[in-house]
Amino acid sequence: MKKVIIIGGGAAGMLASIFTARMGHEVHIYEQNDRLGRKLFITGKGRCNITNACEVEELLSAIVSNSKFLYSSLYGYSNCDIVNLLEELGVTTKVERGNRVFPVSDKSNDVIRALEHEMKRQKVQIHLKQAVKSVKEEQGVFSHIILENGKHVVADACIVATGGCSYPLTGSKGKGYQWGEELGHTIMPLFPSLVPMEVREDEAKELQGLSLRNVNVTILRRQKNKNTEVYTNFGEMLFTHYGVSGPLIIDASAYVGPMLQTEELQLQIDLKPALSIQELDRRILREFDSNQNKQFKNVIGSLFPAKLLPVMLKRGDILPEKPVNLISKEERLAFVKLVKALTFTITKLRGFEEAIITKGGICVKEINPSTMESKKVKSLYFIGEILDLDALTGGYNLQIAWSSAYAAAMSQ
Repeated sequence: MKKVIIIGGGAAGMLASIFTARMGHEVHIYEQNDRLGRKLFITGKGRCNITNACEVEELLSAIVSNSKFLYSSLYGYSNCDIVNLLEELGVTTKVERGNRVFPVSDKSNDVIRALEHEMKRQKVQIHLKQAVKSVKEEQGVFSHIILENGKHVVADACIVATGGCSYPLTGSKGKGYQWGEELGHTIMPLFPSLVPMEVREDEAKELQGLSLRNVNVTILRRQKNKNTEVYTNFGEMLFTHYGVSGPLIIDASAYVGPMLQTEELQLQIDLKPALSIQELDRRILREFDSNQNKQFKNVIGSLFPAKLLPVMLKRGDILPEKPVNLISKEERLAFVKLVKALTFTITKLRGFEEAIITKGGICVKEINPSTMESKKVKSLYFIGEILDLDALTGGYNLQIAWSSAYAAAMSQ
């Protein structure tokens, strides 16, 4: 029987405590907040997107950074396993659009309560409002932690599950990175991820609140005098007072964050992805033929949401009052191209306050992928968001937490 310390009472820490205790060990979990699962409480807009119900290979493909590292842990504790555990603990689940898994109640608190109840049943000793100041080793082996109140707590092993820097109001302040660095670990550069983006053009303010569905978004970077595509996808996006947000943009941020540190990127929105340039031109031409004496601004209104029309008229090279029967083929084709590639300049990501997760963290080359044990310090483990692992939206990031937690617990 070992004494195991877990630092952090979020998703990863809670699950690790349950399985470590089920192995017969004495488990102590230290959480600086006054309750467990602060960040878990707000995930999925308070509904808790537990995982994604896809095949494991698809889970791996949704992981943006270091997916190969997670191969053994995702197969060791899969999306089916966490769903089965929660069902066993009394939380029934459902699968929604995009294979997202939620509790039937739509209440994240039900997930937290179920895990907490099992922790208590397994006699996990929960220390709330107990902040850890530092993690110590002796001769390359974990030895003890020091609490903020100065108390030293000795144990046989320590699992660090402190999360990243995202949503700092929940207590995620990046302390774990500091401990990792002090213990010899490399910290890969930290970026907010799954976060909205800012654009240079003031037109975003005019479009604030406008949601575009069924559009295709492409992000380009300028390299060697030509544009290179770095992201493209189909779905929904939203304009805000500072720029752009919504599912397409949030996922795109996982790919472009590091690039935006040194350069601006081009965002192209295809407003009519179901139509080719030729098909869209024929459609507009039909509108012109049916409304020959009407002004341009009154004919193309059917193509766009009302809020978008002024911006399209301003961006286009056709005078809004021009009768459509006087518009040349060249003018019409130029407008078609605008519809197929409405362009904005992305200047930067929003901050950690709005980020769902942190990109970067403890270098996974220094962690055993089967056990999550540090290769620098024996009996020290890192799990969840503190590692240099991040994925797209849809429950994938929580699955990283569950799988890495299980791997660490089962290796005790």
